[in-house]
Amino acid sequence: MASRAQTPVQQQTKSSTYSALLLGWLIPGAGHLLTRHWVRALLLFLVITAMFVLGLAMQAKVYTPNTGEPLDMLGFVGDIGTGVLYMIARIFSLGQPTVQLVTADYGTKFVVVAGLLNFIAAVDAHNLRIGRKV
Repeated sequence: MASRAQTPVQQQTKSSTYSALLLGWLIPGAGHLLTRHWVRALLLFLVITAMFVLGLAMQAKVYTPNTGEPLDMLGFVGDIGTGVLYMIARIFSLGQPTVQLVTADYGTKFVVVAGLLNFIAAVDAHNLRIGRKV
């Protein structure tokens, strides 16, 4: 009879390995919920959502996919990082098409940074899920 220490550990399937990454990207903090890091999940959700909402309140520009300006393409990559928040903003036409105020420029940066922070959080959740980080 084999002891617990001698039994092989079942490997996770690829779909469950990337579930924390994808869920963490779609909903800020959800990847950490999956890995049972409750406080970190709540903090990430609150901070990323607050940055996104504050950016929109400052009349931020929400970037759309395009093939024109390189900075617009990078802004779109940053915005899409917020996952469902970006999709909600696009569905309800939130945000301005162009920046007309100084505060709107700051708001645009808030939205982009919220997306980039969510990318980092999703990768962190993935690392927790696969055991690379404790």
